[in-house]
Amino acid sequence: MSISHAPPGSPKYDISPQSDSSASPPDLDLEPLVPSSSRRTRVPRWLRRTTGPLLLLALWQLLSSTGVLTADVLAAPGRIAEVARHLVADGSLTSAMGTSLQRVAAGLLLGTVVGTGLALVSGLFRIGEDLVDAPVQMLRTVPFVGLIPLFIIWFGIGEAPKVAIITLGVTFPLYLNVYAGIRGVDAQLIEAGESLGLSRWGLVRHVVLPGALPGAMTGLRYSLGIAWLALVFAEQVNADSGIGFLMVQARDFLRTDVIVVCLIVYAFLGLLADFIVRSLERLLLQWRPTFTGR
Repeated sequence: MSISHAPPGSPKYDISPQSDSSASPPDLDLEPLVPSSSRRTRVPRWLRRTTGPLLLLALWQLLSSTGVLTADVLAAPGRIAEVARHLVADGSLTSAMGTSLQRVAAGLLLGTVVGTGLALVSGLFRIGEDLVDAPVQMLRTVPFVGLIPLFIIWFGIGEAPKVAIITLGVTFPLYLNVYAGIRGVDAQLIEAGESLGLSRWGLVRHVVLPGALPGAMTGLRYSLGIAWLALVFAEQVNADSGIGFLMVQARDFLRTDVIVVCLIVYAFLGLLADFIVRSLERLLLQWRPTFTGR
C-alpha cells in the first residue's frame, strides 16, 4: 500500500491499495466442504442386512443352551444344521426342493398368464371391465385354501390340484396390481401421445404398458410370496414328494428339527425368488427415479 501526506485539516495518512499488479494474492488454505453424512464411517450394506438375522440366531442358540427352549419345543441351531447336512447328504432335501420348485414354477407361470391377461382385458376395455372385474373381485374374496376339496374332486389327488392352488393364489395379486397400474396412468400422458399421432395400439404399447409396469412388478413380488404360501397347503394334499411332504412326515414323528429345516428352505427359496424379481425390476425400470433411503 502507499502512504502519502495529506493537507492540514485532513487525516494524516492516506491508505490506498497498492498499484503493483505483480503482487500475487495471499495463498488461502481452503478445504472442500464435505457433508457430515459422507464423513461418517460407512458400514457395508450387506453387513447391516445380515446383522439382524445373526443376532436372532445368537439369541436362539443362547436360549437353547440355557434350556429355555427345549428340543421338543424347538431344536437348537446346531442340531438343525446337522439335520440339514444329513438331509442333503442322502439327497432327500435336494429332491424335495426340485419337486417344490417345479410346482411353484408351473403355478406361477399359469397364474401370471391368467392374471395379467384378465387385467389387460379389464383395464384396457370398458366392456372388459364390466364382464371381468366383478367376477374376479368376488372370487378373490374366497380363501383359496377353502377350494382344496373342490380341486381334489375336480382334478384328483395328483399334481393338478397342487398346481391349481398355486395358480389361484398367484392370479389375484397380479390382476389387482396390473389393473391398478393401467388405470393409474396419467391422463395427460395419454393426451400427449394422441397429440403426437399415436394410434390406440401405439398408446397401449408406448404409454399404458410402461406406465403399468411398476405395478406389475409389485404384483409379481407379492404373488411370489403367495405362491410359497399356497405351496405349503398344496403339498399337504396327499403329497408323496416335496418339502411339504417332508414336513408332514416330520410332524408325524414330532421332529421339530426337520420341520424347521423345511421352513428355512421355504424362506431362502422365497428370498431368492424375491431377489430375482427385484433385479428384474431394476433392469426394466431404469427410467424411473426412486428414493433409495439415506
